[in-house]
Amino acid sequence: MRTVVCIVEGDGEVQALPLLLRRIALARGVFDLKVGVPIRVHRDKFIRRDEEFRRQILLAAAKSGNGVILVLLDADDDCPVQLAQDLAARVAAIVPHVHSSVVIANHEYEAWLLAGADSLAGRRGLPDDLQVPGDAEAVRDAKGWLSQRIRNGRYHEVSDQPALTAVLDIEAAVAGSRSFRKFVEECERALAVIGTTG
Repeated sequence: MRTVVCIVEGDGEVQALPLLLRRIALARGVFDLKVGVPIRVHRDKFIRRDEEFRRQILLAAAKSGNGVILVLLDADDDCPVQLAQDLAARVAAIVPHVHSSVVIANHEYEAWLLAGADSLAGRRGLPDDLQVPGDAEAVRDAKGWLSQRIRNGRYHEVSDQPALTAVLDIEAAVAGSRSFRKFVEECERALAVIGTTG
C-alpha cells in the first residue's frame, strides 16, 4: 500500500488533507494511496524548536515506511516560498533517505477554497452566486471571508473545511492559487516516488 504521512497545523486539515490527497491521486489514476491520520503540530513550536521539529519529522518518517512525508502549514505572515525552502532543507537534513515535500499555503488553507469558490456555490450555506474574489491569495482572512458569506452561520474549520474540500474544483483552484498549484505539483511528485517504491 502506498503511504503518505502528513504533518499539519490545523484541526480542519486533519480531515481535509487526506481527502484532498485521495482526490488528486484518483484523478491521476492512483487508487491504492494510503493516507493515515495526519500528525497535528503547533506551528510556531514546530518551526522554532529544533528538538520538536526533529521529533515530529522522525515520527512521520517512521510511520511512512518507504512512503512520503508531506508537511503542510499556513504561511500566515511569512513568505511561503522562503519558509517552504527552509523547512524542506531541515527535513532533508534529518531524514535524507525519505522523500519529503513541504508546502506552505499562502496565507492559509482556506485561500485554496477561495481560489475555487465558484465550485462551492450553494454548499454549506454559501450563496448560489458565490464568485472567486479577484485574487484569492491576497485575501488576508479567508476564513472570515467565508464566514461573511455563509447564510445564518459562520465558517467552522473542522466541519466546513473537509466538506468544501470534497467538492472543490481542483483545476480551478490550481488556476487561481500559486501555492495550491505548488501543492498539486508536490503531490504528483510524491505519487511518482511512491509508485516506484510501493
